[in-house]
Amino acid sequence: MKKWMGGLASAALAALLLAGCGSNNTNQAGSSSAESSANTGGSGEPTKLVISTWGFSEDFFNQEVYAPFEKAHNVKIVVETGNNAERLNKIRQGSSSVDIMYLSDYYAQQAIDEGLFEKIDRSKIPNINDIYGIAKAPLGEDYGPAYTVGRLGIVYNPSMVKKEVTSWSDLWGPDFKNNLALPNITATAGPMILDAASNVAMQTTFNEDKAFEKLKELNPSVVKYYTQTSDFVNMFSQEEIAGGPIMESYFKDLKAAVPDAKFVSPKEGAYAIMNTVNIVKGSKNKELAEEFINWHLSKEVQEASAKAKVDSPVNEKVELTDAETEGITYGPEIVNGLVKLDMKFVNDNMKEWTDRWNRELAQ
Repeated sequence: MKKWMGGLASAALAALLLAGCGSNNTNQAGSSSAESSANTGGSGEPTKLVISTWGFSEDFFNQEVYAPFEKAHNVKIVVETGNNAERLNKIRQGSSSVDIMYLSDYYAQQAIDEGLFEKIDRSKIPNINDIYGIAKAPLGEDYGPAYTVGRLGIVYNPSMVKKEVTSWSDLWGPDFKNNLALPNITATAGPMILDAASNVAMQTTFNEDKAFEKLKELNPSVVKYYTQTSDFVNMFSQEEIAGGPIMESYFKDLKAAVPDAKFVSPKEGAYAIMNTVNIVKGSKNKELAEEFINWHLSKEVQEASAKAKVDSPVNEKVELTDAETEGITYGPEIVNGLVKLDMKFVNDNMKEWTDRWNRELAQ
């Protein structure tokens, strides 16, 4: 398994590029202030805890994650939603009072580099000991864990692709000629495709020039470089494409449209898509925030989230049936085999890669 030059290690995806979407708004989650105080028997006003997240599966989080924590800790949780970039910009501008921030690892690394996150006390988050190694400290021991780990693999329609797909190199084969979709470089999965192309070029360490050479070979077959996963789903459903790289979490949508669709973890390794949780610099509720992170990593929350098809679990104590694992990245053999990119290396090189991608591929 190949390693990234400059410390990019192979080990075990955004866009949800892994990146998620949401409206840029603020709302109170779970029980009201009065209810929270009454339920705990507390005499004081509930502590306000502000959480910045994507805004998907709001009903699940309100009922299964936020409300029990509010009740147990006399807390009023307030949620700010939006995509990674807009929420991070609010923190940069100092225009938010966020305590806890959920971001993909790519954006979380930017926040760390800019000094926007507090260092965590891992002794206050004991459930970290129960999660997969790849999720414990994806951006360093001082910062928050990944609360979910998905994978980027290949989905294809077997009625259009006769060959059994087993490798990233199969994307360069004749079955994908003129019917392929790839993530754009600015998508969460974009750097992963660049890495995969270097791998296909038989490079043992990441080689930017070789990666772009391979992608230029593939360019004529690409129908679209997608930035929105919904574009991939729509094209696949209408058989405008035979397939391409996509996060496993979207497989259920693709299979609903094309029942024979297949998801493949390439033999070289699928890529880890990690969403992280951190504490914002200057939070007045650091210890409470650490308790909340610990709660989100608990077997109870992780199992409920997995069964609801909201997030893949990182807690190793979670037990799922075969039916419950469809569309979920689950189990030590799968998770520990994922390829993890060095997000600091990605961030340091992203501007150059984006400029080159736009010059050489996106014409």
